[in-house]
Amino acid sequence: MSAEVRTERLLLRRARPEDLEDLHAVLSNAAAMRFWSTPPHASLDETREWLERLIASPEDESDDFVVEFEGRTIGKAGCWRIPEVGYILHPDFWGRGFAREAMEAVIAHAFARFPVEALTADVHPRNRASLGLLKRLGFNQTGRAEHTWCVAGEWSDSVYLALPRPVIRSIDASETP
Repeated sequence: MSAEVRTERLLLRRARPEDLEDLHAVLSNAAAMRFWSTPPHASLDETREWLERLIASPEDESDDFVVEFEGRTIGKAGCWRIPEVGYILHPDFWGRGFAREAMEAVIAHAFARFPVEALTADVHPRNRASLGLLKRLGFNQTGRAEHTWCVAGEWSDSVYLALPRPVIRSIDASETP
């Protein structure tokens, strides 16, 4: 299994214990966590437990990466559980194309590594930025549901999306000029 995926500007790699402080900066940020499935992390210990679970995730169930830019961990992207994708970046790095760049790499990596028919996503309906990004990446809405996540006593709804595995057409020898 490849532990790293490089893009033009990013390094996607497996999480390490030394990512703790940078990931805590993301996971304790209220703006970053606004549409996440948990409230912002209140302590470094909470992030440490989260990071330990990420590191210990079974390779046949999870394909998650930390996102590194210029030597700094700025978020994570990947499949927290195959085939569901997700991502989160520190707000200092929003609006610069990093989420798209990371997710394009994640999508290619996941389809190359796992025999899934589609990748899926569960997005809060008010998260217009993520819904727009996933649409630009080729995801289509497959459904909606109410009251799917309870975060800090507040219920959230879900928009479900899917990206089918690309069809690779082989060229028959009779089709070549």
